[in-house]
Amino acid sequence: MIAVAIIAIIAAVALPTYQNHVERTRRTTAQSDLLELAQWMERRYSNGFDYRVGGADPTLPFTQSPQNGTVFYNISFSGNVTRDTFTLQAVPTGGQTNDPCGTLTVDEQGNRGAGQAGCW
Repeated sequence: MIAVAIIAIIAAVALPTYQNHVERTRRTTAQSDLLELAQWMERRYSNGFDYRVGGADPTLPFTQSPQNGTVFYNISFSGNVTRDTFTLQAVPTGGQTNDPCGTLTVDEQGNRGAGQAGCW
């Protein structure tokens, strides 16, 4: 009985720690994907001095994070893309919806945002 109790205590401590680590890993992947897309947008701008395509929002090369496998963030533009501005957002979904950081954002100036301080 004592061994079972010790294993239960260890599991009660280890499981939440593991779950927090998994959430942070998924968030880091989404942040990396947002920065990759921001660089993609900057390459577009350097070719034509406009983030848009014929006045319309460009089609992103991918819209989920991670790019393959189970989706934990949906990536899209937050608002309209203008000639000189854009804001990308990663909205948590599925197993990531309880993440306290919430929606992650990055704009053309490299400004990063989240639902809570310290998430970037």
